[in-house]
Amino acid sequence: MKNPRDPNTMSRSQAEVSAAKEAGNKKQHALGFGQRMRAYLLTGVLVTAPTAITIYLAWIFIGFVDSQVTPLIPGKYNPETYLPFALPGLGLIVLVLTLMLIGALTAGFFGRLWIKLSEQLLNRMPVIRSVYNAVKQILETVLAQQSNAFREAVLVEYPRRGIWAIAFITGRTEGEVQNVTEEECINIFLPTTPNPTSGFLLFVPKKDLVSLSMTVEEAIKMVISGGIVTPPDRRPESEQQHALVSAQTYEDIDIIREKDRASFIAPKDSRPNDQQESFREKT
Repeated sequence: MKNPRDPNTMSRSQAEVSAAKEAGNKKQHALGFGQRMRAYLLTGVLVTAPTAITIYLAWIFIGFVDSQVTPLIPGKYNPETYLPFALPGLGLIVLVLTLMLIGALTAGFFGRLWIKLSEQLLNRMPVIRSVYNAVKQILETVLAQQSNAFREAVLVEYPRRGIWAIAFITGRTEGEVQNVTEEECINIFLPTTPNPTSGFLLFVPKKDLVSLSMTVEEAIKMVISGGIVTPPDRRPESEQQHALVSAQTYEDIDIIREKDRASFIAPKDSRPNDQQESFREKT
């Protein structure tokens, strides 16, 4: 009969207990068949969904252009007349070639004369004049090669102190808005999530903006994903350790300012853009 107080017996029993615990832990960590299949399914969706959605959207766009442009091609010049099948992308190719031809013709004397006469005609129409000038100005701003529109992502304090949002610089504030403002302001576009085509136009003092190192494309992805897709911080290590803004607010100051209209005094050169430029000059 084994003595329960025997050291050998106790060591064997402890070893058996530890072995049983390890086996139980392995069983807990090991995924069952259903869990593995679920993990494989989610992995497959994450791998194939972006490519499939991109191809599907491109196919819809090409099909829409083909349905609008291909019927305009004369039958004797349409390759589909002589082929037993349709040519996907034919309308898109014709549209691109047509736009290139129009651009080449516009560069000449008669092209410029035609544009001048057509603009004079459109400017005499009350409603069409406003739409034409607005669309032309937007396209010239966005498509101009040396334009700074949507070329830089910034951080702005919005909609209140302590809350920060990503915005895009669209240009310097000019005209009446800048003339009635004491400080130099910047035009920024604050997009909404998940639809970045809608948003707000804000005129913000330049000193209150924080320039971001991320590209415009990365910032747009972050806005669309609601912060799920976050680009890495590519700044130098010294800049990463230096904080520029704060999310902390002091409600007692807000109450005093709103009730008694007392001024909120901030130290000189303490605004985000001032700190950013000062730190870069030191480094």
